[in-house]
Amino acid sequence: MKEIRNIGVMTSGGDAPGMNAAIRAITRAAIYEGWKVFAIYRGWEGLIHDDIKEFSTESVSSTIQRGGTILKTARSEEFLTPEGRKKAYDNICKHGIDALMVIGGNGSLAGAQELALEYDIPVIGLPGTIDNDLYGTDSTIGYDTALNTIVECVDKIRDTATSHDRIFFVEVMGRDAGFLAQNSAIAAGAEAAIIPEDNTDIDQLADFIGRGIRKSKNSSIVLVSEKDGGAMHYAERVRNEYPEYNVKVSILGHLQRGGKPTAYDRILASRLGVASIEALKEGQRNIMVGIKDDKIVYVPISRAIKIDKPIDRELINVLTILSI
Repeated sequence: MKEIRNIGVMTSGGDAPGMNAAIRAITRAAIYEGWKVFAIYRGWEGLIHDDIKEFSTESVSSTIQRGGTILKTARSEEFLTPEGRKKAYDNICKHGIDALMVIGGNGSLAGAQELALEYDIPVIGLPGTIDNDLYGTDSTIGYDTALNTIVECVDKIRDTATSHDRIFFVEVMGRDAGFLAQNSAIAAGAEAAIIPEDNTDIDQLADFIGRGIRKSKNSSIVLVSEKDGGAMHYAERVRNEYPEYNVKVSILGHLQRGGKPTAYDRILASRLGVASIEALKEGQRNIMVGIKDDKIVYVPISRAIKIDKPIDRELINVLTILSI
């Protein structure tokens, strides 16, 4: 394997709190090893258009507490084409970059894998997504912060739900994964969570109405994953099928992505950033650095992006029991 002297670091896809802590850790751990660090702005789009500059330790000072990503992020249609990836690789060669560190979610790591296979360049992925949907890691960078943000919002929604005897359907992000909805429902004391993983023959809405609405409980909060029409879909069903209930919808949207990262996300991102440099030193390539049982693990990117991450069924049982 070619000796590592220079690395490139980028964030891609949706931003997640803690990405800056990961950038900081990668930058300082690489410089500690005597390597140069090239910061790639605006993800794959910036790599294609040579939006790249060298970072020093001072470049990442006072960034660990900041939300978003100092490297910016962007979607890139051009990178999906062979011609776009060739431009990206040409700029990798131009700057003498020997390995690429990619902080992002499923799509970002899929792009990294494709570039690595086409041009035989070492790629290390760091799981940066609030959805927590990457296989092989217990938690992803940004998930804990988003979870805390949702709980804070639901606590406030609870006040008005109780005051007006309403059912609130609160829609959260997560795409095909229900980790945010399920865990925020437990943490906020919600009555139910409607998630993609609980796709049994049981109608989740009918089940909730059947067990969750009691004479002694005039208000209820249901967390809903954004998939399949999200909260609006279920609210409309209640209006049509159970018109006796007063229903409201709150879609939290992009506020879930923002804010200062929690201590957990800062520590996780810092550990994964340092571990990604250690992985390169060991000759690892085309892997995602994750956390399992509080230990650093290496997961092939192909597995991280292709295998569905299972939700703990015990969590569904916990919420069912506590919502009586």
